[in-house]
Amino acid sequence: MKPIPPKALSWFIALIAGILGIVAHFTHIPYVSGYHFWFVTGAFVLLILGTTFKGI
Repeated sequence: MKPIPPKALSWFIALIAGILGIVAHFTHIPYVSGYHFWFVTGAFVLLILGTTFKGI
């Protein structure tokens, strides 16, 4: 299976979620700091889905 580039919106959402998760690990951001691991994990999963399935 050939990887395809994710749509710009999916990539941007994953980028923001990943950055929020990393920053929340080192500083306190309400709501995000308690779930920083899941924000980064969700961002990677979104990128994986975006490169695997067409239209995401």
